[in-house]
Amino acid sequence: MAISGGLAISKILVGYVAHSSAVISDGIESASDVFGSAIVLIGLSIASKPADEDHPYGHGRFETLAGLAVGLLLVGSGAGICVRAVSTVDHVTPALYAIWPLIVSTVLKTGLSIFKFRVAKHTGSESLKADGWNDTVDILSGLMALVAVSLAIVSPDKFGSADQVGAFAIGLVVIFLGVRVVYQTTNQLSDVMPEKFRIDEIREAAVSVPGALGVEKCFARKTGLKYHVDLHLEVDPSMTVKESHLIGHNVRDRVRRDLDWVADVLVHVEPYGAATIEAGPEWRTAK
Repeated sequence: MAISGGLAISKILVGYVAHSSAVISDGIESASDVFGSAIVLIGLSIASKPADEDHPYGHGRFETLAGLAVGLLLVGSGAGICVRAVSTVDHVTPALYAIWPLIVSTVLKTGLSIFKFRVAKHTGSESLKADGWNDTVDILSGLMALVAVSLAIVSPDKFGSADQVGAFAIGLVVIFLGVRVVYQTTNQLSDVMPEKFRIDEIREAAVSVPGALGVEKCFARKTGLKYHVDLHLEVDPSMTVKESHLIGHNVRDRVRRDLDWVADVLVHVEPYGAATIEAGPEWRTAK
């Protein structure tokens, strides 16, 4: 947030003095990064709270909501940049020193985006990934602004409007990536199933428990950084309720132990062979 704030101030001031709409637009985008990172910080802080009576599944959805807010912020910022670029009518040639804050910004934002993407991949944080895309937008917009300003300086007669065109292009890129972030986070809020390989890993862990004869159904939804799983476990129909309950408890522990991205598992015990199996036969055999 400190880096983004410093870059925003420097780019807006330099852009104003150097008469560069592209640099000012890039500075506005950097300013939105400060608010975006603040939203992510607040979302992660709330999401880290343990489950309580009102939130039995934990507070993880606040992290996803933070990612959604960042996406909407990107869309709004991009639209504002486009409007400003179109409304700018003067074609004053920017000063040469307008390129320096763009170069510094590109270097710093590259480091920030790489770091955020790595941490997001390790933790499964969608809001941090969204903030990483926010920094990626800064890299792209900085490069586009750099090209636009350079063209306007080198050949003002031919590319006198390049600065304004570059500012408008930056706005379009910001809008596109904002829509992408909104789409991804909305999928999580609508409980879209995870990738097939994750479901396969859950099934494999479940049937590896002695007494687990198969998995009839397996559903999972992401609540923040981890998944909550609903699993229909098949056991010998002749065993007692106590015995089947113990197997279900062991399956829950095994899945959570083997898969660190699973927060909890709700096991429904079913009699083996009594229901129509939706999964393939490979999941009906205990390993």
